[in-house]
Amino acid sequence: MKKNELRIKYKALRKQFTFDEIEEKSLAIANQTLRLPIWDYTNYHIFLPIEAQKEVNTEYLLHIIQGKDKNVILSQSDFTDCSMKHFLLDDQILIKKNSLGIPEPKNGIPIADEWIDVVFVPLLAYDISGHRVGYGKGFYDRFLSKCKPDVVTIGLSFFDAENEIEDASPLDYRLHYVVTPHSVIKIK
Repeated sequence: MKKNELRIKYKALRKQFTFDEIEEKSLAIANQTLRLPIWDYTNYHIFLPIEAQKEVNTEYLLHIIQGKDKNVILSQSDFTDCSMKHFLLDDQILIKKNSLGIPEPKNGIPIADEWIDVVFVPLLAYDISGHRVGYGKGFYDRFLSKCKPDVVTIGLSFFDAENEIEDASPLDYRLHYVVTPHSVIKIK
């Protein structure tokens, strides 16, 4: 399938989930992340979910990262150039939803892209080669291209992989792992 077809398919599938199903699957995903070989790093970038889009609730994962005494980094989107700025999550940070319903930091200690070790990536769909489909603006592809070459990328998904995203681009940043409620998939 092509990206636009996959966006339609997976948005429709997510709409069918109840709040309780999202919470249950999100908790299972967070627990699966404990199986990843990533816990020796320091700086972990995480997305905060868009509730209206029924994204994975990363609050459970956030607590795991903090419980391991790691730095949590959050992003603020700039829709004028589809870029993101990153901030350290601390007690002083103010988080508010933007006009699209994305929870974002409104202040904080700035963090450079190249300082980030691990990135948990939102997605709608992915394939067995590690290509992902997001909402189509390219925020994460731009962001990941600025990170250090050995940054670890982990997609979080309620669903299994597609065989192929037919219109995947060489500019699309591939994932290293995908975590679902039932498995951890290492991309080869």
